Amino acid sequence: MTARPAVIDLNADIGESFGAWRLGDDEALLSLVSSANIACGFHAGDPLTIRRACAGAVARGVTIGAQVSYRDLAGFGRREMAVPADELTAEILYQIAALDGIARAEGGRVAYVRPHGALYNRAITDPVQAAAIAAAARSYDAALPLLTLPAGEAARAAAAAGLPVVAEAFADRAYQPDGTLVPRGQPGATLTDPAIVAARVVAMATRQVVESAAGAEIVVRPRSVCIHGDTAGAVTLARAIRRALREAGVRVAPFA
Repeated sequence: MTARPAVIDLNADIGESFGAWRLGDDEALLSLVSSANIACGFHAGDPLTIRRACAGAVARGVTIGAQVSYRDLAGFGRREMAVPADELTAEILYQIAALDGIARAEGGRVAYVRPHGALYNRAITDPVQAAAIAAAARSYDAALPLLTLPAGEAARAAAAAGLPVVAEAFADRAYQPDGTLVPRGQPGATLTDPAIVAARVVAMATRQVVESAAGAEIVVRPRSVCIHGDTAGAVTLARAIRRALREAGVRVAPFA
């Protein structure tokens, strides 16, 4: 019996420009990824940028996800905030609904939810904020998957709410031995060497492991792997990953 080839989703954060401020190359990334985490205006993204990102995703058959965040344009959503649970749920619901409305106007829809930045990291360890995210997604659409690290409060809260949980790993971020990410600002937190990043993703897709910053292998079992659109050389990384996956016989396909 022939084994089925490995399949992995490749996602990227896009739609993060705002006004005159330009971040990343959305058009190039949309030609390389299978899912797009589109900013919803709270950490980045203005209405025109968001609409163009949705239209580009639809045109290329790329799945659209709501990249929800703290209300933190000045800090790009990377500053941790103490937001009351009911307020956080309402703000996330607002973001999902806004993006879905624009996506539907362009012929698509929001197919999953993925927290951004500080909210993503906080929800891994904070059950209250994790539950607030899950409550927002469920109130909008009880079938919306949550994309997150597989071990953490976000995954547990989503499962408890009856939402599908999709395990995510990171191509361009270093891992700590406990499976969490090395905090931004620490040496080696972001990886930019195309050969190293591509080899990591192949290992994630075929052997379901990633090497931590300490050198030990960690089991990750991802269905989706993220490339940050604001990482230096993100398009080059994405091209190297696609080439390496193809050579390893791994098919890139959306999970939703």
